[in-house]
Amino acid sequence: MHNQRDAAIPTPLREWLEQTRAAKAAAHANGYRRTVINARETFDALIRTFVTDRPEVALVRDDVILGPDYAVPVRLYHPAPDEARPVALFLHGGGHVAGSVAAYDPIARKLALATGRVIVAVEYRLAPECPYPAALRDSMACAKLIFHCLSGQRLRHARRLALIGDSAGGALCATVSHLAQYEPDVAIEAQALLYPSLDYSLAQPSVMENAEGYLLERERILWLFDSYLQGHENRRAISPLFMDITERYPRTLVLTAEFDPLRDEGIAYVERLREHSIATEHWPMSGMVHAYLNLEDLVPEACAETYTAVGHFLDAGG
Repeated sequence: MHNQRDAAIPTPLREWLEQTRAAKAAAHANGYRRTVINARETFDALIRTFVTDRPEVALVRDDVILGPDYAVPVRLYHPAPDEARPVALFLHGGGHVAGSVAAYDPIARKLALATGRVIVAVEYRLAPECPYPAALRDSMACAKLIFHCLSGQRLRHARRLALIGDSAGGALCATVSHLAQYEPDVAIEAQALLYPSLDYSLAQPSVMENAEGYLLERERILWLFDSYLQGHENRRAISPLFMDITERYPRTLVLTAEFDPLRDEGIAYVERLREHSIATEHWPMSGMVHAYLNLEDLVPEACAETYTAVGHFLDAGG
C-alpha cells in the first residue's frame, strides 16, 4: 500500500521514510519502548539534522513573561529593530511533550524574516510533568502580556498581534484565539496554523488512512495525548475543532499535509470557520507528511512555499 501511495512523495523524503520504517521495525524487534526521554531526544535530533539553515536576524533576545502561576521564558526575534513592526507569538510543535525554543530557533528566525514581524517564541511547559492546561495557561499569559514585555525591553513594535503554531502549537494557537474572543483586552488579528492538531478525539478519517508509516503515527498520537491529558478531560470539548466561534475569531490560514493523520481535522476546521463567515485560507500541501517544516533539507521547496504563504497571509492584514 505504501509503495503505490508513496509515488506522490518527493524522492528524498520518500527514501528517508523508507529508512525510518525499517529502523522502527528493527527497534521494536529489539524491545524498544517509547519514553519521554527518547521522544524528546528523537524530536530535537530530527530538527537539528534537517533544518540546517539558520539565517541571521537583526535582534534576538531572551526574556521572561510572568504568567499567573509560571514565569514563561520567551525568545524575541526583531527583524528591523529601528521600526515598529507588528508582533506574532510562535507556539512550537512536539505533541505537547517535546520541542523547545532552542530546537525551533532556525524556524523562528525564518518566520521573522518571512513575515517581517517581531516573533515571540514561547517556551511553554511540557507534559507529562506539566499536563493540560499548563501549556495553554502559559500561551494565554503571553498573548495578554506580550506588549508589556516588548515595552519593558524598549523594543519598537506595533500593537498588532498574530499567532503562528505548528502541530500541537497550532492547537494552542486555535485555543488561545477561542479564549481571546471573550477577553476584551486581547485582540488576535490573524493566526497561521501549520498542520495543526485540532481534534483530541481523533475522529477524522485521515487518522486511520495515514495511521502508519508517515512519521507521525496514530499510536504515537495516542501516547502523546495520554501524556498531556491526564485529568480525564472531555477530549471533544477541549478540541478547537468543536469550540464556539464568534465574530471576534481571527482570520485564519490552515496548511495541511497530504499524508498527515491530522489532515482531515484541518480541512474540517477550515469548513467550520467558513460556515461562521470567518475569513479563512487553506493551503493543502500535496506529497507532504506531518512536520515537514522540520525536514526542510529533504523538502526545501515545500518549506519555502510555506514561509511565503505565512508571510503573505499575515501581510494581507495591512
